Order: sequence, then C-alpha cells, then structure tokens
Amino acid sequence: MTDSLHVVCPQCDGINRIPQSKLGAGGKCGVCHQTLFSGKPLELSQSRFQRHLAKNDIPLLVDFWASWCGPCKMMAPVFGAAAKQLEPNIRLIKINSEQEQALSGQLGIRSIPTLILFEKGTEVARMSGAMDLQNLLAWVRQHVA
Repeated sequence: MTDSLHVVCPQCDGINRIPQSKLGAGGKCGVCHQTLFSGKPLELSQSRFQRHLAKNDIPLLVDFWASWCGPCKMMAPVFGAAAKQLEPNIRLIKINSEQEQALSGQLGIRSIPTLILFEKGTEVARMSGAMDLQNLLAWVRQHVA
C-alpha cells in the first residue's frame, strides 16, 4: 500500500500527491496554490467530474440535484454540513442533473436527490432521497473502508 494519495485540486483540477499521514493537514495545490479542501461541496461539470473520478485517490460522495426539487433544497444544507465533517477524507461533489443530463443518464439517475459514493473510480453505494446529517454520515461511514 502506498503512503501517498493523489488529490485533484477543486480550483484548477491539478493533480497533487499528498502523504497519507498529512491528509488531515489539508494543503495547497502545487499548480495554483489554492487550498485543496474548503469544507464545502464542489460543483462540477461532466468533464471536471470525470477527471476527479479518475484521478482522486480519496472517495467521492456525489449529490445529483436540481434547482426545482424540494427535497434537493432540503438536502443542500445537510450536504454542506457533511462536507465540513468528511473532508479531507472524502470529497463532496454536487452535480446539477438538469445541466448535466448526459452524465445523469450515464449513471442511471432516475430520481433526485440521489447520492452516489465512489471509491477508486467505482460506485460502492447509492441512496435516493433526502436524509438528515446523522443518517447521511452513518450511511457514508458504513460504506467507506
């Protein structure tokens, strides 16, 4: 097992190698010098999502949502609070399913909000519907090694 992880910058999408023992310290991107973790979900397009999925060694928790969706609006502050607790060990990502219909179709998103947890580029868990922070954190921790 390697002792360093690849982390994609949320600003410039540059790939950074961080010693696993120093992941909790955060760090700055070697390309753009911005912080690698902000404690906030990252909103991505399909192409940026594909890069993060392929190049991040940390798990990704992805929220598929739409602006007109009532449960999505309820879920947004919960997802934001989860980012503060789960980063830097997990990157939280938001995908607007209206703007990224091809990606939503490719991943079989049939209802929103839908959360998908990816590890090493592979889907490991999926949940549809809004949930509170305690249940969201428990669900994530149940599925992340």
